[in-house]
Amino acid sequence: MILPIYGYGFSVLKKVCEPINKDYPQLDQLIENMWETMYSASGVGLAAPQIGEDIRLFIVDTKQLNEDEHSDEGIKKVFINAQIVAEAGEEWAYEEGCLSIPFIRADVFRQPEITIEYYDEHFEKHVESLSGIDARVVQHEYDHIDGVLFVDHLTPLKKRMLKRKLEAIRKGNIDPEYRMKYATSK
Repeated sequence: MILPIYGYGFSVLKKVCEPINKDYPQLDQLIENMWETMYSASGVGLAAPQIGEDIRLFIVDTKQLNEDEHSDEGIKKVFINAQIVAEAGEEWAYEEGCLSIPFIRADVFRQPEITIEYYDEHFEKHVESLSGIDARVVQHEYDHIDGVLFVDHLTPLKKRMLKRKLEAIRKGNIDPEYRMKYATSK
């Protein structure tokens, strides 16, 4: 089922999320709904707070960013109770966007390499090192479960320049091509 994506202004997007265990109610269905929701909005990642759930769960599919001849590159994974345990390398800028903040894109500086511990959808533990775009997308989604949005990484001047656009999203005065829920109605 395609769920509405919570837009900028919802308090759940600013919460540090809670860990879950393998007995979390209807976890398989929730994950399936998240995949469907993310793909219907043409996203490469989606975190539980973006659908109103304050739990440490996010999904990432960077395989779809690659050309057909490189279809084996990238990752498609479920991350539960993730913890970034190391970051390395010189920060690099990349223009990021977010399904909760449509029509706004901005350069965000992040380190190019991470090591992350997490559980998959079967509650098997993994420790992996990621780099490049895979690391960036995971860092972006990881920020969501810590209550951080990509606009929080911007300079105060850049944030002031985006204030009207962010307010329009909060009020629902936008029309993305996917289902959204707004902090205040039109």
